[in-house]
Amino acid sequence: MYQPAQFAEHRPEEWHRLIREHPLGMLVTATAAGLEAEHLPFVLEAERGPTGTLLAHVARANPVWRAVGEGDAVMVVFRGVQGYISPSWYPSKHEHHRHVPTWNYEVVHVHGRIRVLDDTNAVRGTVAKLTRQSEAGEPVPWKMGDAPADYLASELAHIVAIEIAIERIEGKRKLSQNRDERDFRNVVETLEQRGELALAEAMRGARPARS
Repeated sequence: MYQPAQFAEHRPEEWHRLIREHPLGMLVTATAAGLEAEHLPFVLEAERGPTGTLLAHVARANPVWRAVGEGDAVMVVFRGVQGYISPSWYPSKHEHHRHVPTWNYEVVHVHGRIRVLDDTNAVRGTVAKLTRQSEAGEPVPWKMGDAPADYLASELAHIVAIEIAIERIEGKRKLSQNRDERDFRNVVETLEQRGELALAEAMRGARPARS
């Protein structure tokens, strides 16, 4: 990933935050048929293994789990907030017109080694962790025990679990950190006026207001 110094994110806590807040990752694998991409929700176990582990599951009918070998190198891409930035939002543009459009975004690339877990306990455990993560904000969280045992067993039989031992993570937050204070502030305010609050908040966090 191209990494200009002003946009590179080196803090593990920020990598982990982005993954947990945006858990739908794009799993990229190299197969005999070429590169393949699958979109899956993941659970990050940051303390498991030297640099963490990702957990997910795929449909048994999905050929990806048969196309990868034990320990194959894979990449998972997680994307956070993102949005278009118009040059018209820079006050300086109206003075010298030396600006062009751009796109702001947050992204994390996770590199690791994949392992397929095709057994009932592993599948059940993975689904339980994904469920707890996804249901955490619900007033009355759904749990696996809410479903009839025979129905749940039938559903679990149709999926397999995967885990990815993380070897390396790259983070990038391209959020107008390279703009002068006046232009930066006006972009944030314009985004807020347009209702794009998450991107505006991310920008403020990437470059706190200067005194």
